Amino acid sequence: MKNEPLEETIVRVVSEHRDPKSTIQAIRRLHPKASKKQIIRAAFSVMIERSETDADASRDLQSFAISNRSGQDT
Repeated sequence: MKNEPLEETIVRVVSEHRDPKSTIQAIRRLHPKASKKQIIRAAFSVMIERSETDADASRDLQSFAISNRSGQDT
């Protein structure tokens, strides 16, 4: 989606992909300047925002963010 905010891209892509590596790759195709750290922080942020209204999406985002958090920006 052209000009889609990073947070919206993350929610959409996380729901479509189950593999964390392919999820990061898909997000980076749409947001090439986003670092892995920025993507993970945005995922945690969206998870918190949606925790009360969309528990399923929140769980998916949490799983994605936790599985990808590391000190490295790949």
